[in-house]
Amino acid sequence: MTDRDRQPEDTTAPTGEPVVSKPYIMPDDPEPGSVETLQKEAAEARDRMLRTLAEMENLRKRTTKEVADARLYGITGFARDVLDIADNLQRALDAVPAEARAAADPGLISLIEGVELTERSLLNALEKHGVKKFDPQGQKFDPNFQQAMFEVPDASVPSGTVVQVVQAGYTIGERVLRPALVGVAKGGAKAAANSNEVN
Repeated sequence: MTDRDRQPEDTTAPTGEPVVSKPYIMPDDPEPGSVETLQKEAAEARDRMLRTLAEMENLRKRTTKEVADARLYGITGFARDVLDIADNLQRALDAVPAEARAAADPGLISLIEGVELTERSLLNALEKHGVKKFDPQGQKFDPNFQQAMFEVPDASVPSGTVVQVVQAGYTIGERVLRPALVGVAKGGAKAAANSNEVN
Protein backbone atom coordinates (compact mmCIF):
# COMPACT_ATOMS: atom_id res chain seq x y z
CA MET A 1 0.00 0.00 0.00
CA THR A 2 1.34 3.35 -1.02
CA ASP A 3 0.57 6.82 0.13
CA ARG A 4 -1.68 7.28 -2.89
CA ASP A 5 -3.75 4.26 -2.06
CA ARG A 6 -4.48 5.50 1.41
CA GLN A 7 -7.78 7.10 2.06
CA PRO A 8 -7.72 10.48 3.74
CA GLU A 9 -8.75 10.26 7.38
CA ASP A 10 -12.00 11.76 8.34
CA THR A 11 -11.32 14.65 10.74
CA THR A 12 -14.91 15.23 11.55
CA ALA A 13 -16.61 13.70 14.50
CA PRO A 14 -19.58 11.45 13.91
CA THR A 15 -21.76 14.37 14.84
CA GLY A 16 -20.24 16.43 12.11
CA GLU A 17 -17.92 18.59 14.29
CA PRO A 18 -14.22 18.66 13.59
CA VAL A 19 -11.97 16.87 16.16
CA VAL A 20 -9.65 19.27 17.94
CA SER A 21 -6.51 17.82 19.40
CA LYS A 22 -5.19 19.01 22.78
CA PRO A 23 -2.90 21.97 22.29
CA TYR A 24 0.79 21.40 23.00
CA ILE A 25 1.94 23.06 26.24
CA MET A 26 5.53 24.18 26.43
CA PRO A 27 7.37 22.96 29.54
CA ASP A 28 7.96 26.61 30.51
CA ASP A 29 4.30 27.45 30.31
CA PRO A 30 2.44 27.29 33.59
CA GLU A 31 -0.18 24.63 33.93
CA PRO A 32 -3.66 25.58 34.98
CA GLY A 33 -3.80 25.99 38.79
CA SER A 34 0.00 26.10 39.11
CA VAL A 35 0.03 29.52 40.78
CA GLU A 36 -1.85 28.08 43.73
CA THR A 37 0.50 25.09 43.79
CA LEU A 38 3.56 27.34 43.75
CA GLN A 39 2.11 29.53 46.51
CA LYS A 40 1.41 26.45 48.63
CA GLU A 41 4.93 25.12 48.09
CA ALA A 42 6.40 28.53 48.95
CA ALA A 43 4.33 28.67 52.15
CA GLU A 44 5.46 25.15 53.12
CA ALA A 45 9.10 26.02 52.41
CA ARG A 46 8.79 29.22 54.48
CA ASP A 47 7.21 27.26 57.34
CA ARG A 48 10.02 24.66 57.23
CA MET A 49 12.62 27.43 57.18
CA LEU A 50 11.05 29.20 60.19
CA ARG A 51 10.85 25.93 62.13
CA THR A 52 14.48 25.17 61.33
CA LEU A 53 15.53 28.65 62.47
CA ALA A 54 13.58 28.20 65.73
CA GLU A 55 15.17 24.79 66.32
CA MET A 56 18.63 26.25 65.69
CA GLU A 57 17.98 29.09 68.15
CA ASN A 58 16.78 26.60 70.79
CA LEU A 59 19.84 24.43 70.16
CA ARG A 60 22.11 27.47 70.53
CA LYS A 61 20.49 28.44 73.85
CA ARG A 62 20.61 24.86 75.14
CA THR A 63 24.26 24.51 74.15
CA THR A 64 25.15 27.81 75.83
CA LYS A 65 23.46 26.65 79.05
CA GLU A 66 25.17 23.24 78.91
CA VAL A 67 28.57 24.89 78.44
CA ALA A 68 27.92 27.23 81.39
CA ASP A 69 26.78 24.30 83.56
CA ALA A 70 29.82 22.25 82.55
CA ARG A 71 32.06 25.16 83.48
CA LEU A 72 30.37 25.64 86.84
CA TYR A 73 29.58 22.05 87.83
CA GLY A 74 32.48 20.28 86.11
CA ILE A 75 34.57 20.35 89.28
CA THR A 76 31.89 18.71 91.44
CA GLY A 77 33.77 15.41 91.90
CA PHE A 78 37.03 17.16 92.68
CA ALA A 79 35.32 19.57 95.09
CA ARG A 80 33.71 16.68 97.01
CA ASP A 81 37.14 15.12 97.47
CA VAL A 82 38.63 18.41 98.67
CA LEU A 83 35.84 18.84 101.23
CA ASP A 84 37.33 15.95 103.21
CA ILE A 85 40.53 18.01 103.57
CA ALA A 86 38.55 21.04 104.75
CA ASP A 87 36.73 18.84 107.29
CA ASN A 88 40.01 17.44 108.60
CA LEU A 89 41.45 20.93 109.04
CA GLN A 90 38.32 21.95 110.97
CA ARG A 91 38.55 18.81 113.14
CA ALA A 92 42.19 19.60 113.90
CA LEU A 93 41.19 23.07 115.10
CA ASP A 94 38.25 21.72 117.12
CA ALA A 95 40.54 19.15 118.82
CA VAL A 96 42.47 21.88 120.62
CA PRO A 97 40.45 22.93 123.71
CA ALA A 98 40.00 26.64 124.40
CA GLU A 99 41.95 26.33 127.70
CA ALA A 100 44.91 24.75 125.90
CA ARG A 101 44.85 27.53 123.33
CA ALA A 102 44.90 30.21 125.98
CA ALA A 103 47.82 28.61 127.83
CA ALA A 104 49.68 27.39 124.73
CA ASP A 105 53.34 28.02 124.11
CA PRO A 106 54.37 30.04 121.02
CA GLY A 107 55.07 26.87 118.98
CA LEU A 108 51.54 25.51 119.47
CA ILE A 109 50.02 28.93 118.77
CA SER A 110 51.97 29.09 115.48
CA LEU A 111 50.74 25.61 114.55
CA ILE A 112 47.11 26.55 115.29
CA GLU A 113 47.42 29.78 113.31
CA GLY A 114 48.98 27.87 110.41
CA VAL A 115 46.11 25.36 110.32
CA GLU A 116 43.57 28.23 110.47
CA LEU A 117 45.37 30.02 107.62
CA THR A 118 45.44 26.82 105.55
CA GLU A 119 41.72 26.26 106.13
CA ARG A 120 40.88 29.86 105.14
CA SER A 121 43.06 29.57 102.03
CA LEU A 122 41.36 26.31 101.02
CA LEU A 123 37.86 27.75 101.54
CA ASN A 124 38.81 30.87 99.52
CA ALA A 125 40.08 28.70 96.67
CA LEU A 126 36.85 26.67 96.73
CA GLU A 127 34.74 29.84 96.81
CA LYS A 128 36.66 31.23 93.83
CA HIS A 129 35.41 28.21 91.87
CA GLY A 130 31.78 28.51 93.03
CA VAL A 131 31.87 26.23 96.11
CA LYS A 132 30.50 27.95 99.22
CA LYS A 133 30.32 26.78 102.81
CA PHE A 134 27.10 27.33 104.75
CA ASP A 135 26.44 26.95 108.45
CA PRO A 136 22.72 26.74 109.30
CA GLN A 137 23.14 27.17 113.07
CA GLY A 138 20.02 28.85 114.51
CA GLN A 139 18.07 28.68 111.22
CA LYS A 140 14.85 26.78 110.52
CA PHE A 141 15.53 23.23 109.30
CA ASP A 142 15.46 22.99 105.48
CA PRO A 143 15.58 19.41 104.12
CA ASN A 144 16.84 20.72 100.77
CA PHE A 145 20.10 21.91 102.33
CA GLN A 146 20.38 19.97 105.59
CA GLN A 147 20.19 16.41 106.80
CA ALA A 148 18.81 15.90 110.32
CA MET A 149 20.94 13.46 112.32
CA PHE A 150 19.13 13.69 115.68
CA GLU A 151 16.61 15.71 117.66
CA VAL A 152 17.51 17.75 120.73
CA PRO A 153 14.84 18.51 123.35
CA ASP A 154 15.12 22.29 123.75
CA ALA A 155 12.11 24.32 124.85
CA SER A 156 13.98 27.62 124.46
CA VAL A 157 13.79 27.58 120.65
CA PRO A 158 10.94 26.85 118.24
CA SER A 159 10.49 23.33 116.98
CA GLY A 160 12.48 22.60 113.81
CA THR A 161 15.34 24.99 114.59
CA VAL A 162 18.89 23.83 113.92
CA VAL A 163 20.64 23.83 117.29
CA GLN A 164 23.80 21.90 116.43
CA VAL A 165 25.83 21.55 113.24
CA VAL A 166 27.75 18.27 113.15
CA GLN A 167 29.23 18.92 109.69
CA ALA A 168 29.00 22.11 107.62
CA GLY A 169 27.27 21.99 104.25
CA TYR A 170 28.53 23.20 100.87
CA THR A 171 26.84 24.43 97.70
CA ILE A 172 28.22 24.69 94.19
CA GLY A 173 26.39 27.27 92.14
CA GLU A 174 22.72 26.76 92.96
CA ARG A 175 23.08 23.05 93.78
CA VAL A 176 23.85 21.35 97.08
CA LEU A 177 27.29 19.78 96.93
CA ARG A 178 26.95 18.30 100.40
CA PRO A 179 24.08 18.83 102.86
CA ALA A 180 24.86 20.04 106.37
CA LEU A 181 24.53 17.35 109.04
CA VAL A 182 22.53 18.93 111.86
CA GLY A 183 20.75 18.37 115.16
CA VAL A 184 17.21 19.79 115.20
CA ALA A 185 15.36 21.11 118.26
CA LYS A 186 12.18 19.62 119.56
CA GLY A 187 10.47 22.87 120.46
CA GLY A 188 8.69 23.58 123.72
CA ALA A 189 5.16 23.51 122.28
CA LYS A 190 5.71 20.21 120.50
CA ALA A 191 7.37 18.66 123.58
CA ALA A 192 4.43 19.71 125.78
CA ALA A 193 1.94 18.13 123.38
CA ASN A 194 3.91 14.88 123.40
CA SER A 195 4.10 14.78 127.19
CA ASN A 196 0.28 15.13 127.41
CA GLU A 197 -0.20 12.20 125.03
CA VAL A 198 2.03 9.96 127.14
CA ASN A 199 -0.05 10.59 130.31
